[in-house]
Amino acid sequence: MRSDLTRSPESTLANTLTPAALAPNLSDDERNNIEIYQMGYDFFFGASPRQSGIGSGAIIDTQGRIVTNYHVISDAERIEVTLPDKTKHVAKVVGSDPNNDLAVIKIDVPRGGVTAIPLGTSKGLQVGQKVLAIGNPYGLDRTLTTGIISSLGRAIQGENGREIEDMIQTDASINHGNSGGPLLNNQGQIIGINTAILSPSDTGSIGIGFAIPVDTVRRITGDLITIGYVRHPWLGVRSLALEDFPGLSRALRLDTDRGLMIVTVLPNSPAAQGGIRGATQEIIVGNYRVPAGGDVLLALQGKELRSRDDLPTEVDRYKPGDKVTVTILRAGQKMDLPIVLQEAPRQ
Repeated sequence: MRSDLTRSPESTLANTLTPAALAPNLSDDERNNIEIYQMGYDFFFGASPRQSGIGSGAIIDTQGRIVTNYHVISDAERIEVTLPDKTKHVAKVVGSDPNNDLAVIKIDVPRGGVTAIPLGTSKGLQVGQKVLAIGNPYGLDRTLTTGIISSLGRAIQGENGREIEDMIQTDASINHGNSGGPLLNNQGQIIGINTAILSPSDTGSIGIGFAIPVDTVRRITGDLITIGYVRHPWLGVRSLALEDFPGLSRALRLDTDRGLMIVTVLPNSPAAQGGIRGATQEIIVGNYRVPAGGDVLLALQGKELRSRDDLPTEVDRYKPGDKVTVTILRAGQKMDLPIVLQEAPRQ
């Protein structure tokens, strides 16, 4: 499909296209790819964090702020950004969020300014929709690859072990060095930040890449720019999943084999203030000594909780100060407890 930018009489981009882009033997799709690549040349950058190798990113405002992946800059002593005109600039970290693998860095705006990437939306995306990725795979700067959205709502494990939900899966070739670069729609708008590949050897693309949706990026970067971190909510419990310990439900004579057995309730936490109770004894299950006797957390706001990853994932859908309802099993009785979430302590 041809881009709206090509059709619009108000677009100035067509005036700057190369002869190749205007050649009559090119298909609409090829023209669209060339057009988006040329437009992306201004807002894309390459990052070279010392010790961490090469990454990518996108300029998000005219003040020189840039969004990339947290894992691109996390171990860097120095971050060097290469702009389209080949000039290099030292960047400083504005804020980062390991939970969502996002970071904002900033350069001093050079003479002539910088161009910010057009922001799209990740709402309404469809499987089969065309996408384009720009990045620095293996140090090959400003490489364009194309593909489609292969699936939506995927969950992958982030750098810190936390699950990142609602990821965009694409078959556009994404390799090492693409991390932090933009995933674009056919209008040249960013719809995601490329963040991971699935590869048996972890060396290259096999047609399964993942991007963080731009609506998540927009929400997270707002906090990163204003306060330097993201105010994540927390419940304040340590738990174990019943399904991880076969026989535990039977040993405790529980009416369910699903849910999270509360092991510890942290002092002064939202869970403690809301009346959730932790373990009171230990029992032997197989070869394990297991804390028992605490509440079993069944659901949060009606969402069933089965694995330990489910709880932080569901809690993170809310903000500190939000009131949620947790469903627990206590002494054979189900009950609902209102909990006011608080800001998680910073590590």
